[in-house]
Amino acid sequence: MPAVIATISLKGGVGKTTVTAGLADLLAGEFGRRVLLIDLDSQINLTTMMIGEDAWLRLNAAGHTLATLFADAVDGTAEFSLADTLVHNVSTVTGLGGIDLIPSSLDLIEVTEELSALRVRRDDTGAAVGVLRDAVAPIAGEYDFILIDCPPTMGPITLNGLAMADGYLIPTIPDVLSTYGIPQVQRYVRRFCDEIDRPIVELGVVITKYRAASALHRDTVHRLRRDPTIAHVLPGYIAESTTVAAAAGHSRHASLRAKYGTHGQFDQFRELARTVLTEAADKL
Repeated sequence: MPAVIATISLKGGVGKTTVTAGLADLLAGEFGRRVLLIDLDSQINLTTMMIGEDAWLRLNAAGHTLATLFADAVDGTAEFSLADTLVHNVSTVTGLGGIDLIPSSLDLIEVTEELSALRVRRDDTGAAVGVLRDAVAPIAGEYDFILIDCPPTMGPITLNGLAMADGYLIPTIPDVLSTYGIPQVQRYVRRFCDEIDRPIVELGVVITKYRAASALHRDTVHRLRRDPTIAHVLPGYIAESTTVAAAAGHSRHASLRAKYGTHGQFDQFRELARTVLTEAADKL
């Protein structure tokens, strides 16, 4: 069975989606793992990063996104088709296969509100949290890793990601505002674990947009590493870089190094992927 890992942050702009996509690229390209990406964020950044806006528009118009899956849960319908929604070999690196995607939709914004209302009507905090897990179950065994990009909220869509996750990562910029929400994420996940009666392992914090010359960044990383409530600050900090920022756009790249940078950025992503492999093998 695959290792299922959710990436979660309550602060936007911390590089959550870039970390998720980078992990997929490196796990597949450097370590030969098959990876399924699931985009639960209604901002659709991971989806457009991997397949581009035009392909997403076609899928969305045909109803082949996760919005249809969750609309089925609300309406009692059965319109979602996993076979039609799953997009194969989505890496933008030439010749790199083994990464598939279940795309998101802007329509998730409205569906999220309807799911929340459904939970209130049923007076059941666990209502419809297994929708994603059940939908993906038929193909889950085809992958070594399933990476779930969660929205920056702790609503019913994120709960669906957590309900199928074995562990989670918290990407953060090492500054005050970005790290402020880490305890809230931890508490929420612990409470949800109690509700579903199984553990979801905190694999650690991923440092993003790191500036080694910044005293604030160095001090914040030091504080996080000493914080007994944080399981692990993963090595391989992702430095602030225009190359890494550009990797979030949808364009073709000749190699992983061309995509993520030849001045240490590629090595940082590779170290992060290697660490996640080790953490998953030891803890999941």
